[in-house]
Amino acid sequence: MAVYIFLALGVVLVLCVCTALLRWNEVRYMKKGLPPGTMGWPVFGETTEFLKQGPNFMKNQSARYGSFFKSHILGCPTIVSMDPEVNRYILMNEAKGLVPGYPQSMLDILGKRNIAAVHGASHKHMRGALLSLVSPTMIRDQLLPKIDRFMRSHLARWDDGSIIDLQDKTKQMALLSSLMQIGIDSSSISQEFIPEFFKLVLGTLSLPIDLPGTNYRRGFQARKNILGMLRKLIEERRVSQEAHNDMLGCLMRSDDNKYKLNDEEIIDQIITIMYSGYETVSTTSMMAVKYLHDNPSVLHELRKEHLGIRAKKRPEDPIEWDDLKAMRFTRAVIFETSRLATVVNGVLRKTTKDMELNGFLIPKGWRIYVYTREINYNLRLYPDPLAFNPWRWLDKSVECQNYNLIFGGGTRQCPGKELGIAEISTFLHYFVTRYRWEEIGGDKLMKFPRVEAPNGLHIRVSPQC
Repeated sequence: MAVYIFLALGVVLVLCVCTALLRWNEVRYMKKGLPPGTMGWPVFGETTEFLKQGPNFMKNQSARYGSFFKSHILGCPTIVSMDPEVNRYILMNEAKGLVPGYPQSMLDILGKRNIAAVHGASHKHMRGALLSLVSPTMIRDQLLPKIDRFMRSHLARWDDGSIIDLQDKTKQMALLSSLMQIGIDSSSISQEFIPEFFKLVLGTLSLPIDLPGTNYRRGFQARKNILGMLRKLIEERRVSQEAHNDMLGCLMRSDDNKYKLNDEEIIDQIITIMYSGYETVSTTSMMAVKYLHDNPSVLHELRKEHLGIRAKKRPEDPIEWDDLKAMRFTRAVIFETSRLATVVNGVLRKTTKDMELNGFLIPKGWRIYVYTREINYNLRLYPDPLAFNPWRWLDKSVECQNYNLIFGGGTRQCPGKELGIAEISTFLHYFVTRYRWEEIGGDKLMKFPRVEAPNGLHIRVSPQC
């Protein structure tokens, strides 16, 4: 009997301590003028609920507190904005008391000089450097021919009759394509680089807890290893003085380079290019194939477009700039895939001073999470929002409307947007003109915090008749 009483007292004590901690954390952030919301546990806040429940967590909180509420996620007190008007204002007015506010884990692993972390004159300079790498002229004359050769080769052996994991294949495709464009295409460097890069990606969305076995520790160590590889490659190129017609060569060029960067900046931009391109291209390619499989009428229209382009060419002729511009329905498929399978759920900003926003007072140093995911399902902007309907994007005004934040907005719109579209378009061209496929079935898809198939997305590929 004494044992049961002791256990009961222990349970009561634990409950009291937990209640006290939760209450203390709420009181700690109970400042005048803040929007409503909850703050969760000390240190951890509501990060676990946010990562596990994702969109449902956001919907539940917005149902209770409205589209503008406070929380504590990814180690920071945070204001979550789900209001389209407020989100657009934030993205278009970065200099007015707002700077990038990404989590510490992302800053540590991607680097403090990456384009997503800097602001003001530094951001303008970095953005200029990156835009010079992915301008329409660069895509047309240098990048598209390389992408075409790579996609032909990469897709050549997909129809051997065996079952393939589409997720694994598109990840390989996106990473190897990125390595090739940057200039890290020697097999020895690639084999070292690839496993470290995958660890780095996992570490960016983790709590910055530097303990053995954590994703943060593994990701941070992977960054150190990648830094060593890139520094060695840069030094070897300087010693050889050989000209290289790739992204790294362009960033290292000092004679006619308007946007000169130091080595630390070059390395952080290279890592960021790979990170953002890998996530976008691999996920969108995989999900486009998934949606095409599930929507035969869309597949028929897409295949008709690409067979029409291929009919004007010899079998060995590559995709060229004019072909890419003619892929109107393909572009629509990519935008619709990106809308439904949201790769970037939102962006983070940090206040540099106490500021008023949406009628509330936001303290200096707080994060603002511009949660753009729900805009993609807005019934007013996208009629029948859960339907996969690429035809809606054939009206160019939809792509240009103010609330289309699929590729970011304002001065933070993704500089590699058109390059990513070129890569996915070329992949789809060769995939749908060469092959037919069927899903094996039973594979689960998750859409938060990343779009992924935890056990893979398995398909059987056969030649197009």
